[in-house]
Parts: sequence; C-alpha cells; structure tokens
Amino acid sequence: MAGTSISVGENHGVHGNTGNGQLIRVILADTQAIFRAGLRKIFALEDDIRVVGQAETLSQTQSAVTKFSADVLIFESALAPNPVEAVTELLRQAPQLKIVVVTPASDEQLTLDLFRRGAHGILSREVEPELLIECLRKVVAGEPWLENQAIHWVMEAYRGHSLRPSGARPKVQLTPKETLIVSCVTQGMKNKEIAIRVGTTEQVVKNYLRKVYDKLGVADRLELALYCLSHHVVDGVKPPPVPSPASPSVDAVNISAASAAAGAASSSMPDASSNSDGTNTLAAPKLS
Repeated sequence: MAGTSISVGENHGVHGNTGNGQLIRVILADTQAIFRAGLRKIFALEDDIRVVGQAETLSQTQSAVTKFSADVLIFESALAPNPVEAVTELLRQAPQLKIVVVTPASDEQLTLDLFRRGAHGILSREVEPELLIECLRKVVAGEPWLENQAIHWVMEAYRGHSLRPSGARPKVQLTPKETLIVSCVTQGMKNKEIAIRVGTTEQVVKNYLRKVYDKLGVADRLELALYCLSHHVVDGVKPPPVPSPASPSVDAVNISAASAAAGAASSSMPDASSNSDGTNTLAAPKLS
C-alpha cells in the first residue's frame, strides 16, 4: 500500500463547536486507506468533530501524536504486534490523549489488557457510525467506552480478582475526604456536583481523584468505581446532601449597610472619575 508518512487534511463542511463548546480533534491511525477515507466522510457530517491527522503505521502514529494537537486517537490494534504495549507507549508520549482502540473482533484478554493499560474506548471494527461518534463524545467527556460484552468481561474480571495480579494493589487506607469523594464517584456524580456536595472546587476534586487513582492503582473513574464496589471500600458511606443556600450573616448585612451609606455619601460629592485605557492549528481531517 502506498504510504504517505503522516498526512493532514481538512473536513468538508461546517465545523463549529458542540453545545458545550468542545471541538473534538481526531487522529486516525489505521492500516487501510479505505477505512480512513470512510471515517473522514462520516466525521465531515458532524459539526463538532475534526480530523487533524492520520497515519497508517505505528511509527507514523507515534510521530502524529506528538506533532498534532488532538483530543482522541482512533488506533487500529493491528498497527502493532503488541497493541497493549503500543497503547502504553502512546499514552506516555501524549498523556492528555484519549485512545480509542479498534479491534478486528471481540477478544476478552485483549480487552482487559487494553483497559488496564489506559485505553479509553475499545470497540470492534464493525461498529456502527452512530456508535463510533457517540464513543468519541463520551471519551472526550471523560467517560470510558466499552461494548456490552466488554463490560461483562471487565465486571467478571473484577469479581474474580483477575484483572490485575493479586499483589498488584497494596492495601491502602483512604482519608475521610477521599472516601467521601469516592462515594460520590460510585454514585455517578461529575466533578462539579461532587465539589458542591463536599464544599470545595472542581480542581481540588480532580487533585484528590489523582491521588486515589495512584493509591489504588486504577486508571479512570469506571475502574475506580468497579474496584471500590468489588472491595467494599465505600460500604455504608453516604454522599453528602446538596447544601442549601446559606442566609447572609449579620456581619455581611452590616457591611452591605455600610457600603450603601458610603455610596449615598459619595453621590453628593462632585464627580471626579477619570477614564482608563486600558492556533496554531494543524487541521487535518483524519480517518481511522
């Protein structure tokens, strides 16, 4: 097959942002040019998806993830003799990248290994276009994507403690704050809602979750939830209720009254106000 090293392109059609302002930039890495071309046509119909690069070998893929600014890499497992190690290396090169692995057929062990190593989505080559698009949007939003059969495999692996070696995770003790945040995660809450419930900020919640991931040896929210449910980490822990709006304190009322009085006094004085003056984009429609 003729090999262009790494190519960039542009989608045809209108490309705006999604309702939440997120434009999904995709790198397509697949051995088959016809498959990449098909994906480019599919993504060209979506306002929130833009292909920024494509590759047809593993070395080209490794170059592409460092050369192009992308949110998702659609990676064909056949590109590498060991796709699990390839995913590990690609995530080392571009930690912020979400990797969706396309496999030729459903494979239990490959699915478990890819999921354990940090793949954000795993789907078969026969996936319907609508599901692939939904998959991209989900993983960019921070949610893992597994097909029904794969979810069953992951759940069974956790029940049998076989996803990781028994000694891979040391026994750890979560702090009360970490336990509270994890209990919210197991209830399906997003970081914003968790922050409101525990009285902190989204960034602090993210920081806590990173520490918990490291402590428990998990890769993402789904793996964290499965681990905690399987090991009864948050049994009996109830997420805090949504706080009710606080009424203004006496001091706040006094300050407001003083400010109002000061404003009234200043309004009687002459006006002495003064005026003060005060992508790098490599767009390339990429197909898988």
